[in-house]
Amino acid sequence: MSAHSSTDGSPVWAWLEDQIGWYDAKAQQNQLRFKQLKVCQIVLAAAIPVAAAASAPEWLLGGGGGLIVILEGIQQLQQYQQNWTSYRTTCERLRHEKLLFEARGGPYAVAADTTALLAERVEGVVSQEHADWVQREEPSRQTGAQG
Repeated sequence: MSAHSSTDGSPVWAWLEDQIGWYDAKAQQNQLRFKQLKVCQIVLAAAIPVAAAASAPEWLLGGGGGLIVILEGIQQLQQYQQNWTSYRTTCERLRHEKLLFEARGGPYAVAADTTALLAERVEGVVSQEHADWVQREEPSRQTGAQG
């Protein structure tokens, strides 16, 4: 029996593929946003002393510094770096499960019902990531509730 014959049309397999796609896309989006914010901060930080040397108005120098603070605040609030690494880790763990399942390796080598085991293990990975996300978001919620 080939690995694909038990996965064709399987809701568990479709769910796994969907989760891998979602986490992959979200990891890429968060990586891009994080890097965009950081590049803007670096450019602004480098431009401030150059502008000061060129006798730029004080409001421009102060505004550049303020913008750096705002960009860092957005990064901290949205957690782009943390989400990027967490989503990438989850995506790779799901890909690992997919590979083990397809190869009938690891726990799938001896399982009586490999599809049920796959569902349980994928749910475990996704549930753990969700719990980690809630824990990462908790400080933001507490800060928001106080304001």
